[in-house]
Amino acid sequence: MSRSWGNLTMLIMAATVVASVASAADPPCDKYPPAKQSRCADIWKELNEQDGPIIAQFGLDQQKRREEGKIDARRHLAENMAFIKQSTEKRLERLKERMARE
Repeated sequence: MSRSWGNLTMLIMAATVVASVASAADPPCDKYPPAKQSRCADIWKELNEQDGPIIAQFGLDQQKRREEGKIDARRHLAENMAFIKQSTEKRLERLKERMARE
């Protein structure tokens, strides 16, 4: 029973981290002029869709390692946070490059 609570707690923490990173990353288009914000949002959505399978695979690999006992809950969360941050930064850089070309 305590393991279930621990898993639930980690899931809630991970969801909170993901939500906070996502919300922090959602306003990248706010810095562009209003006329370009719509195009920026479209590009941002495309980039998120492109990276979706990579992110999902990372999550599946992490869960497998966790179930196999290769990583504990703290390491799992720490690695997820680092991956989310890194992948978001890469998408932001790609967004910046594409917006510069537009």
